[in-house]
Amino acid sequence: MIQQIDYFAIAPPLVLALTAGLVLLLDAFLPARPRTRGALGFVTLAGVLVSLGFVVAQAAGGGTPRSTFCVPPGLADPATAQCSFVADRFTLVFAGMVLAAAVVVVLLSMTELAGGGIPVGEWYFLLLCTFVGAVTLPASRDLIMLVVALELVSLPVFALTALKRYDGRSSEAAVKLFVVSVVSTAVMLYGVSLLYGIAGTVFLSRLEEVFGGQAEAPGVALVQGDLPAVGTVGVVLVVAGFAFKIAAVPFHAWAADVYQGAPVPVAALLSVVSKAAGFAGLILVLVAALSGQAATWIPIVAVLAALTMTAGNLLALRQRSAVRLLAWSSVAQSGYILAPLAVTVTADGVTAVGASMAYLVIYAAMNLGAFAVVMLVSKTTTRNELDDYRGLVFRRPVAGLALAFCLICLAGLPPGLAGLFAKVFVFRELVEGGSGWLALVMAANTVIGLYYYAVWTARLFAPAAERDAAPRRTFPATGSAIGLAVAVAVLFSVAPQLVLDATALSAFG
Repeated sequence: MIQQIDYFAIAPPLVLALTAGLVLLLDAFLPARPRTRGALGFVTLAGVLVSLGFVVAQAAGGGTPRSTFCVPPGLADPATAQCSFVADRFTLVFAGMVLAAAVVVVLLSMTELAGGGIPVGEWYFLLLCTFVGAVTLPASRDLIMLVVALELVSLPVFALTALKRYDGRSSEAAVKLFVVSVVSTAVMLYGVSLLYGIAGTVFLSRLEEVFGGQAEAPGVALVQGDLPAVGTVGVVLVVAGFAFKIAAVPFHAWAADVYQGAPVPVAALLSVVSKAAGFAGLILVLVAALSGQAATWIPIVAVLAALTMTAGNLLALRQRSAVRLLAWSSVAQSGYILAPLAVTVTADGVTAVGASMAYLVIYAAMNLGAFAVVMLVSKTTTRNELDDYRGLVFRRPVAGLALAFCLICLAGLPPGLAGLFAKVFVFRELVEGGSGWLALVMAANTVIGLYYYAVWTARLFAPAAERDAAPRRTFPATGSAIGLAVAVAVLFSVAPQLVLDATALSAFG
């Protein structure tokens, strides 16, 4: 049978894939000159913006879900839609966030590549491949496509981490990331195989019916809340596989070393784009496929969230390196994002997904702004420690104030109201969902986080010693990245309802 493909639905990842191919061709045939590096960066940026334009066009069309790569009607259960790619509101929110973050990452990459030493064509090609996977993953509606998209996000990052040749720390970070990713993929694939063995299908919509007791499973009688031991193992392994991807406890140990060893744009990519893809996959599996078995996975997610935010904040207290502090801060933020998924499931099988998505969107803007300033400082210092930021407000007022605002946002203090609103969204869902103990854990961790964010912010306004004064250099691309990220964070602080409306409207269609 010949299937009709909805090219408008798949336009965002398709544009990115075509741009990746174009970058390779241009890199092969254009002369190796400094101008070529800039040209490839602008081609990559143009591809990301065109892809983002298609996402906006789909959202402007009313948000009606568009499906493609579906099982032919004669072979599928007419009562169940079985499609591999669905562009609904959930997909559009995640894709828009990923592509907006991609703009900042590409701008940071322009500064990273300006000095030479890194193959430009390969860098932008791998970067675009990661974006393809991150945009495709929230649209994936079967287990096979979900795993393939997640690996497309992960695999190019190994090479991006190691492209800084003759740098032992980058090579070490790439090996650690590779080992962790391979183990997580193996664990997740084993869990996926168990779920498929019970349900006899890979489509999430069909899995939801089977595990919710609304449809028969081959050879297994299931009712809601009743899952055989092998199914419980499958759910635990799938959750563990995604926990590796988002650096949740106890699978978090790799984060600091990889963030510090990788180039700063790759660290920013891991902290936002890769993390967003991991959360999109986790939400899809738990809410769109396994909502009928929430009694099994809700306690697991609750414990993971509590441990992750606690471990991340406690480890961040000891850091003197700016990138390592942001790495452990990112782990703690993963705990906050996980927390709403652990609330009591309502009668219609929907959890507080909107709160997790709202926090993730706001966190992306705050964290990218901080990484952009760290990128700027890393070009004028050798160690990039917290003491290197002493007096930054006086040496570089715009960059210093931008970093101060982003750190205050991450801490959840005024005037960084975006971070405060994000924590309020999550806290409210936890209290209303009956997870009061988790809300108390989150409150305690918020207080812990205030300390290291405040200490870093205070250094920005402290007088700098003469030996700390660094020569001022101009990096237009990084300046643009800082301005874009901070502008979005300010917008979310002034009008948080924009995020609430976008995430509340997201639904699986």
